[in-house]
Amino acid sequence: MPLRRRQLVVLPLAAGMVGWGGWPARASAAGSGPRDAAESVPFTAGEDGYAVYRVPAVVRTRRGTLVAFAEARAGSSDTGSIVVVARRSADGGRSWGPLAVVAGDGSDTHGNPAPVVDPRTGRITLLTCTNAADATEAAIMSGTVPAAAGRRVWVRHSDDDGRRFSAPREITAEAKHPGWRWYATGPGHGVAVTAGPHRGRLVVAANHSTAPPAGSADTGTGTEDKYYGGHCLLSDDGGTHWRIGFVDGTPDGVVNANESAVAELPDGSLYFNARDQNGTAPGVRVDAWSDDAGETLRRPYAPQPGLAGPVVEGSVLQPAGGPLLFAGPSDPAARAAMAVRASTDGGHSWTTVRTLSQLPAGYCDLVQSAGGEVGLLYESGTTSPYERIVFTRIPLRGLRP
Repeated sequence: MPLRRRQLVVLPLAAGMVGWGGWPARASAAGSGPRDAAESVPFTAGEDGYAVYRVPAVVRTRRGTLVAFAEARAGSSDTGSIVVVARRSADGGRSWGPLAVVAGDGSDTHGNPAPVVDPRTGRITLLTCTNAADATEAAIMSGTVPAAAGRRVWVRHSDDDGRRFSAPREITAEAKHPGWRWYATGPGHGVAVTAGPHRGRLVVAANHSTAPPAGSADTGTGTEDKYYGGHCLLSDDGGTHWRIGFVDGTPDGVVNANESAVAELPDGSLYFNARDQNGTAPGVRVDAWSDDAGETLRRPYAPQPGLAGPVVEGSVLQPAGGPLLFAGPSDPAARAAMAVRASTDGGHSWTTVRTLSQLPAGYCDLVQSAGGEVGLLYESGTTSPYERIVFTRIPLRGLRP
């Protein structure tokens, strides 16, 4: 299915709709259902001109609006014509406004949405990554793709509650070391530090890849060269300028910290959790902690045996008044059985508190909503994880061990 090129403007209103700032007077097809339903579907494959929606992210603004992001793709591939789209909800995720493109024009691969809200100003900052539409991850990791066609990092802002986003500004030089090959922001929400000497700092988890270690064969195939590492990006001026915080990347193939998430714990420390991309260490998740708002780690990423599942992205959230939460598929043999797990000791141990279903499931993002609820935006379907992106509202009281 061809990808329709769209401008970076708010889409025209559909019949029966109010403006972006409100919610549908009648729910759109993608968000239909009773207003008291626990589940809605903001993105459905094949709707609004896009074949597939992948890689969700969601934030709650200072005004209480939910803004859900996703990659809108022409097909199932991770490369090709991909843009980042968003929909807004003013009723806690029960219904969703019209679709709008917020990053990209369909001429390249634009994805990995990593939004973060500054609670002091209400500004939404959106970090994304791009590469040429014909540049695959394997080719980028092999070092054969020119820098201009490889992974680049961009920032956009919204100062009107997510209705519109600014023109993109490239921050690759600030966010990516020259020797890094693959690069990904998040995907998923970042955090604003709420306490301590770095209060107000914005932190986005990220990952990168490097060349194989000295003495290893760099085959150029992109199959053996999977040397991933984790890092984070920091902004101390509300998202205008960014710099690299900690870097945790030992190119030995043991721990391959990949798609990453971050949460601020009640004691002010940061908890980082990442996908272990086929490292030789046991398990599929790794984690780490920072006591200085992302500048350094207490210790490098290490395996987290309490989080079983497939190799896939996951999300973490520290809701007010609740335990630390992790969401992700829980079936070790397949991307299926989306579950929420809780930790009462800051991420050291985990207990499953909610399994949403046994259906196929993939990437996800957690958000604290209003009324004592936690929202989970996640990929799901009947025969494939990529048929739709579902938003489920879960009472926080039901997520305690």
